[in-house]
Amino acid sequence: MIGNELTGIRIGLRAALWLVLFASMSAQTASAADCPGHPDALGTSRTLVVDPREHPRIGTMQYPETLPLEDHEVVLTFDDGPLPRNSNQILEILAAQCVKATFFEVGRMAQACPEGVRKLRDAGHSIGTHTQDHPLRMNRMPFERAKQEIDDGIASVKAALGDDAAALAPFLRIPGLARATDVEDYLASQGIQVWSADFPADDWRHVSPSRVYDLAINRLEDKGGGILLLHDIQARTVAALPRILAELKARGYRIVHVVPATPEQPATPTEPQQWQLHPPSENAAISHWPKIPNFVFADAEMLAAPALTDVALGDGQVMDLAEPFDRTRRPTHGVPLPREAPWPRQSWPQQWSLPLESAAFTLPVPEQSLFEIPEKSFAAIAPSSHRAEQTVSNERETNGRAKLVSADAGEIRHTMRGKSHMGRARQHSASKVAGHHNRLAAHARRGTLRHLVQVKKRSV
Repeated sequence: MIGNELTGIRIGLRAALWLVLFASMSAQTASAADCPGHPDALGTSRTLVVDPREHPRIGTMQYPETLPLEDHEVVLTFDDGPLPRNSNQILEILAAQCVKATFFEVGRMAQACPEGVRKLRDAGHSIGTHTQDHPLRMNRMPFERAKQEIDDGIASVKAALGDDAAALAPFLRIPGLARATDVEDYLASQGIQVWSADFPADDWRHVSPSRVYDLAINRLEDKGGGILLLHDIQARTVAALPRILAELKARGYRIVHVVPATPEQPATPTEPQQWQLHPPSENAAISHWPKIPNFVFADAEMLAAPALTDVALGDGQVMDLAEPFDRTRRPTHGVPLPREAPWPRQSWPQQWSLPLESAAFTLPVPEQSLFEIPEKSFAAIAPSSHRAEQTVSNERETNGRAKLVSADAGEIRHTMRGKSHMGRARQHSASKVAGHHNRLAAHARRGTLRHLVQVKKRSV
């Protein structure tokens, strides 16, 4: 009787669990397929609930972890809004495809257009913050100023939401992805999850909508899924978004909506490896050495101490080293000296291996004859010394003659200088006489020629 009742209770519990599971799966399927007026819409495949305190930083562009997505799952994110003329068009495009996304709002923009923030809430999107003034140097500014940017941005978005401040998710994206350790630590202490991204579409640059589309799809294909970074304030994003969503559907991608965990809605159960974009496979080779496992030893006995025979030489003598093994020699000119080998050299003959303490008495004393020079050596050395003396005397005579020659050469040069001076004077006078004789000869020749001309004229 009691057993039947217990069996009935178990069956009832299982049925209730299956009903809950089927209801959640039906809700997710309905959110993806039930899009009034757009039966071919992309939709939102499922909702992912995350706990910011368990995973404070996500996005593989900067962090080792990202959202626990399956293959071909995408999370759409938009920054810098709200800006009515473009943000409203983004909301309309998403609504037409029944797609949910996450928006990171700037506090100053929320103050200027609080209605834009409330439109996000009413459409069911997740709302995060993007600081107050969108500074691009969060990694270089003082911590107190960065903290004020964060706190003021949160306060401005909460003020825009009014009484429904709980609709603000504890998500924040640092402007320009300019991360800083103290900023990240502060956000983690406040239970705020820092969002980076897995790939951007570069829609903040001066590029065409076609280029935004190409970058988004190509980078998504390279990653296989992940967090896509876009900006809802850019007109080029408005133009590119319809094509991006259509291509996602054509290639079999699915949209995931991310919300924060609450007491009423706990985090989605996941495994640690799911928070990696490409978790390692057991069948794939790894590029690093595996960790050493923690062994449990059955016997932890001490090793036996070495015996005296372990350090003795072949003849029974204990090897005496010049210095201990663990001594480190000082390097010579930057090159460390090699340590001496702690074992004997077996290549030496055994008879040469002598104990150190008796080595000084065993070596033979050299005989005195080794240091004596034979008498014949002196005979060979004496002529050499005589020749050396003769060489010295010859060198002295040669030096004396050289001095005499140099003195004579000096006198000759002095005499030659005098003679050359006199010679130049004589040459000068001789040249004068020769010139005078030349002039006289020329005058005589001219007179002779005139006389011959006169004779010829007379004869004619």
